[in-house]
Amino acid sequence: MIYIKIKKEIDFIRESCRLVAETLQLVKSNIKPGVTTLELDTIAEDYIRSNNAVPAFKGYSQGTGSPFPGSICSSVEDEVVHGIPGSRVLNEGEIIAIDVGVLKNRFYGDAALSVAVGNISDEKKKLLDVTDRSLYLGIEQAVSGNKVHDISFAIQEYVEVNGFSIVRELCGHGVGKFLHEEPSVPNFGKKGTGAKLKNGMTLAIEPMVNAGKHYVTTKSDGWTVVTDDGSPSAHFEHTILINDNSPEILTVC
Repeated sequence: MIYIKIKKEIDFIRESCRLVAETLQLVKSNIKPGVTTLELDTIAEDYIRSNNAVPAFKGYSQGTGSPFPGSICSSVEDEVVHGIPGSRVLNEGEIIAIDVGVLKNRFYGDAALSVAVGNISDEKKKLLDVTDRSLYLGIEQAVSGNKVHDISFAIQEYVEVNGFSIVRELCGHGVGKFLHEEPSVPNFGKKGTGAKLKNGMTLAIEPMVNAGKHYVTTKSDGWTVVTDDGSPSAHFEHTILINDNSPEILTVC
C-alpha cells in the first residue's frame, strides 16, 4: 500500500527529517582519521535522543536474524550499506557512508551521505561526486504524474555513463508512517514504468554505487553488505516530498 500523507503527517515527517539532517552534519563534522565508528554512533544517538526522538535503526529487525545494534549505519570502503558501528578505526584515504533514521511523533525520516576520511584518491572523489549527483538527478524526476522508474532510470544512466555500477539487490523506498513503505524505488529501471507518483508521497531515494562490479554479498553478521570484488562503494540518500513539479527535499537543515 502506498500512503498519501496529509499536511499534519507531512509536518511530523518534516520534523523527523530535519533531525536526520542535523545528525548527519554533526557526525560528518566528527569524521577524521583515528575516530572509531562507535564514537560516531554515540554522537548521533546522543543528539537524536536529546531532541526527544529515537534512533530508528536501533533494534530494527528484518524479520530474521538479530536486530540492528547501532543507531547509525557506518559503512567503510567496500561496505555498501548496513555497516555496524564498533571498534573500527577510520584511516586516512578511506570513505565512509553514514545512514541515519529518526523516529519522532510516530513518523520517520531517513537519509545518508558518504564522506572522505582525510585526503582520498581521485577515483574515490569521482565516486562520491557521481553518486551524489545521481541522487539529485533522480530527485528531479520525482514529480506528480511521473513513474517510479523515471527516478530509477535517471540515476542508472548517469552512474553507468560515468563508469560505475548500480547495486541491484537494494533500493530506496517510501518512508514516513513506517521506516520502509511501498513503493520500492530501485536505482535502475525502464523509464515510464513503475507506480505513478502522486502529490503527498514521501520517498527515500538512495543510490548505492560501486566503483567496480554491481555484485554484493551480505556478511555473516546478517547486516553488512559488501562489494563482491572489494571495490569501494558510496551511498547518498534524501527523503523527499512529491509536490507537483517541485519535489521538496525534507532531509535538509
